[in-house]
Amino acid sequence: MLKIFVAVTDKDWFDFLSGSQPDEVNFWAPSGRTNFRALRPGELFLFKLHAPLNFIVGGGCFSISSRLPLSLAWETFGTKNGVRSHVDMHERIRRYRSDESFDPRIDPVIGCRILTKPFFWPRDLWLPIPPSWKPNIVVGRGFDTEEVEGRALWNAVLSRAESSIFTADSEQPARYGTPTLVKPRLGQGAFRIIVTDAYERRCAVTGERTLPILDAAHIRSYADGGMHEASNGVLLRTDVHKLFDLGYVTIDEKRQFVVSRRLKEDFDNGRHYYDLHGNTLRDPRGPTALPSPAALQWHRENRFLG
Repeated sequence: MLKIFVAVTDKDWFDFLSGSQPDEVNFWAPSGRTNFRALRPGELFLFKLHAPLNFIVGGGCFSISSRLPLSLAWETFGTKNGVRSHVDMHERIRRYRSDESFDPRIDPVIGCRILTKPFFWPRDLWLPIPPSWKPNIVVGRGFDTEEVEGRALWNAVLSRAESSIFTADSEQPARYGTPTLVKPRLGQGAFRIIVTDAYERRCAVTGERTLPILDAAHIRSYADGGMHEASNGVLLRTDVHKLFDLGYVTIDEKRQFVVSRRLKEDFDNGRHYYDLHGNTLRDPRGPTALPSPAALQWHRENRFLG
């Protein structure tokens, strides 16, 4: 049994993103009071325009949801948020919240639903809303593929070949076949949020909690064949991340932090980092986010300066 969620959005957001065809998008909500739990990763998230344009116009593969400060959402996704600038996004949040006293200096928390493989249908492919859709639905509603309307939505998406959410190297399901959970191929933004939340927003080495100075570091760099996967990431304070990428620090097979002798040799400094030498990394939440032993070995053999 799979779920489909149809979310209501405005045409400006849709038009902006359909013109750029990004690899991932942040479907955000102006209020960050609650987290989105209607779908599992890999299930189908669809867009419906505000009335009177009562059509489903696109969608994507749901990856992760999180509650993020606007500054981090903008830094991570930029125009993939569906707006031209940080200022425009801040103003749109103020307008949606209908709060005339909204302080432009604050960094509001918003709800974020990260979608991979987004698709944006041309006008001739838009779908009419299901018959059971009620006019008073403001946020969206879910459908079940074991029910008539949910199965019809699933088949309608598959019938539009150009909007396939399936990766190029995966098996294509038979048209009108059994609904299948899709493993989302993460983009850079989704990778950052998944790793940040897996480590509960704390540096794996230092325990630092200040979110603006925490980075989702690739263990094996993306340029060198590493994937945007939780097991290829670790959350590090920005200075530790920089040293990790340069090879002055690494992580051993016991997941202990190791500092190279070269740090002192090259800079005649580094006492703070040597104090961290031998610290065991914090475990992430969930076994799938544990650092890959193969990725760690790659870093030790190809980046670490010894």
